Amino acid sequence: QVHLVESGGGLVQPGGSLRLSCAAPGDIPSPNHMGWYRQGAGAQRDLVARVTSGGITNYGDSVKGRFTISRDNAMNTIHLQMNSLKPEDTAVYICNLYTIHDDTNSWGEGTRVTVSS
Repeated sequence: QVHLVESGGGLVQPGGSLRLSCAAPGDIPSPNHMGWYRQGAGAQRDLVARVTSGGITNYGDSVKGRFTISRDNAMNTIHLQMNSLKPEDTAVYICNLYTIHDDTNSWGEGTRVTVSS
């Protein structure tokens, strides 16, 4: 598994914005997917957004039009720009790397996002 370094997160008011970043230091095999999942209290882990090493993105239905994921392949880094945040976006956001050749998932430790007035 790959060690993932997450940054960002925190407390924001409804309607505000936050940016999360996740880096996978070193060489990682391609093709792969990098993305963010989230887990609220007592809830399952759901996909927020992911991007392939080829640049294809997909998003969870609840964040479409509000969140944007981007990727820097040279730095093995992804960014998640979260706009128009809602209280229901409150969760622990967890970075994921899936490497296709060995069918392996690596997970970050998670960063908390709280949307509250």
